[in-house]
Amino acid sequence: MGQYFFGFGKVCEQFIFHLYKSQRKRTMARYNSNSHLYLDIPTLNNRIAKPISEFYSVFSKEEVLEIIHALETRREIPLKYSYKGRGAKIWNDFYLKYAIPKWYRTSNVEIDLLNQNFTFIVDKFKNCQKIDIVDVGAGNLYPVKQFISQLNQIGLINKYIALDISEELLNISNANFRKWFPKLKFASALLDIENNCIHPSLLENQTQVKSESPAKIILHLGVTMGNHHNRIKVLTNFRNSMERNDFLVFTNEIGSNAQWDGRARGGCKYHAEQVYKWIKNKTGIKSEDCQLLRKYDSETDSIVANMKILSDYTINFNFGTINKDIEISAGEEITIWRHHKYEMPELMQEIAKAGLELVHYSTNKYLSHAMVICQMASNY
Repeated sequence: MGQYFFGFGKVCEQFIFHLYKSQRKRTMARYNSNSHLYLDIPTLNNRIAKPISEFYSVFSKEEVLEIIHALETRREIPLKYSYKGRGAKIWNDFYLKYAIPKWYRTSNVEIDLLNQNFTFIVDKFKNCQKIDIVDVGAGNLYPVKQFISQLNQIGLINKYIALDISEELLNISNANFRKWFPKLKFASALLDIENNCIHPSLLENQTQVKSESPAKIILHLGVTMGNHHNRIKVLTNFRNSMERNDFLVFTNEIGSNAQWDGRARGGCKYHAEQVYKWIKNKTGIKSEDCQLLRKYDSETDSIVANMKILSDYTINFNFGTINKDIEISAGEEITIWRHHKYEMPELMQEIAKAGLELVHYSTNKYLSHAMVICQMASNY
């Protein structure tokens, strides 16, 4: 009886073995004839992220290419692009909640510094009948509302021109300006000041000789100068947009970046958090595969907010003729927010390199921010 079961077991074993070999041959045949299907299956350790359709509806082809280039060369998604699309509402909500004066927060850096320097600026234009205000990075116009009102009261303002990288923010600035100053002349246009100068066609009286055109006050407020990747290039684009009688007026935080105490405040906390959520949503990177880090970056001497990628990722950009994969290894970081404080000697050097010269500067009462007023260098 035992021999019978032993023999029967042997038969079953052989049958199962031949069945396995036959199944394996069929599987390998399917693999060889359809091997491309297997190659398309990602490994368990590699994730694929594909930006959603809204991402491509917000950015132009050129902007998508710049984002790809920034990711490839320096692992960064430029902060300027976070103001487009829904990002405009995110920034506007942040500003209205944390920056405009309220009963419990009576101070606003840009408004205070413009008030502080109003007499100086007006005195410099006392020989001009009219001036144009060109606001680069206009946002929602709250910082310049009082300044424009003061200029309007003395009859000095000719026209206000709002320029921004974000069409959505220009819509907000347009609505606010029409509501606050319905009788003043207004114009707006898209502009990426990192890559372009202010186009002359935006300015009035172009049919007249330049000496008869209104002088310009070019504003670049907030801490936007410190957010740019290439500040000297931005300053150079401003310089190339100016005439002899024009002023560039910008504000920025001052001090040593390396002395940052590690505590996230203001934009580094609230805006960076929203940008982080926005990028995850638009690129398709999962929340469990990344984390938000804030730190001092010695290479750029800036405070940055980085998205640390926890798994190997392939980000596939597929837009029109663009089909590009960016490989991000686990542990790598992508900069999504940056800010650079100026120390005054450094600021003077960058201004000079751009062909500008300092006319005047002043600080707020806390010595944390400065307003800088420049003109074209006399030897330019």
